[in-house]
Amino acid sequence: MRNVLFFLLPLAILIFIDWYVYQAIRTATQRNFVHHIYIGISISFYILLISALLFDGRSWNPTLRTYIFSVYVILLACKLIIVPFILMDDIRRVLQWIYQQIALSPTLSDNTVHPNAISRSVFLSRAGITVAAIPFVGLLYGIIKNAYNYQVNKVNLPIANLPDGFEGMTIAQISDIHTGSFTNLKAVARGVSMLNELRPDIVFFTGDLVNNTADEALPYIDIFKKIQAPLGVFSITGNHDYGDYVPWKNATEKRANFQKLVQHHATMGWKLLLNSHHIIEREGKQLAILGVENWSAHARFHTYGNLATAHKGTENCDVKLLLSHDPSHWRAEVVPHYPDINAVFSGHTHGFQAGINWKGFKWSPAKLMYKEWLGLYQEGQQYLYVNPGYGFLGYPGRIGILPEITLFRLTKA
Repeated sequence: MRNVLFFLLPLAILIFIDWYVYQAIRTATQRNFVHHIYIGISISFYILLISALLFDGRSWNPTLRTYIFSVYVILLACKLIIVPFILMDDIRRVLQWIYQQIALSPTLSDNTVHPNAISRSVFLSRAGITVAAIPFVGLLYGIIKNAYNYQVNKVNLPIANLPDGFEGMTIAQISDIHTGSFTNLKAVARGVSMLNELRPDIVFFTGDLVNNTADEALPYIDIFKKIQAPLGVFSITGNHDYGDYVPWKNATEKRANFQKLVQHHATMGWKLLLNSHHIIEREGKQLAILGVENWSAHARFHTYGNLATAHKGTENCDVKLLLSHDPSHWRAEVVPHYPDINAVFSGHTHGFQAGINWKGFKWSPAKLMYKEWLGLYQEGQQYLYVNPGYGFLGYPGRIGILPEITLFRLTKA
């Protein structure tokens, strides 16, 4: 009984919102074909929603599922924008009715004073629809134009006491690929070509190769194995790489999935750093690349990382660069306990895939959850860079915060 109520109550709320917004559509225009289109779209989505719940929507084509879910969420968000406008009109009419009853006045229509003007109800309904159309168009544009609109961001990274042999070294970073969300092989390959054209000395991948299961990466292995760097491609795992969001039959099945993912990194020629490190030597000096499994200061994400293990053996290295998926790791553990780590490379936030990043000004809802959520941060002589990601999750697009390939150039501080 509780499960039935858990399903019916949200469904009833959604239907009520649809019915309420439909009143605005009817008020805003008398064209019946518009009413019929709205009703048809609403009914079709409820059929799809109920089918997904009853017949396991996870078995549907991933591309179809992603776009159906996304369009429905966009439409729902726009409907919620319209609701306050209708509510204002309803409150206005109720107050008007109460006043008329108290004053014993005859009922007046909205057009009594200005018979040639549109009524307040029509005005508010049209205003609500117009305002809702702005994010609707923006969100669709983000899907159509920005999902694979890769940007190259070049960053000078100052390193304290950087040995001469490492000055000018270039490092390309990508993060949060999320292969399970991709729908365009050619676009993904174009991004890899853009990365290779930068000719970096090293490439870092900072976690979340998949959304849920290792098999999601299979169609893209041949693309990502083309990433080239003379000193190597180094990678780590993110919170989505462990299968924590999948109802596995048992722990053995979950472990097997993770081992598949580890093998995918090897097949692509990426050196996966699981709480370990790799040392590069030049002119008698050493640069250590440390990599930890997912480590988060937020309890909702599992922590698998062990920085002490990764750090052991690098004490005498001249430069230490850490790959850690979640940027909360930097302030929670790295800054207070590992002052010898020069820079941390993270991802995870996606910049919320929506926000403003223009001429030095940046804002996104991600800022409400993470103090460090996009770009370069500094604490003393230590740095953190948060990459907004190569792929996307949930909403299959981006607004303002575009997918990024970051190219760092090591310089003397």
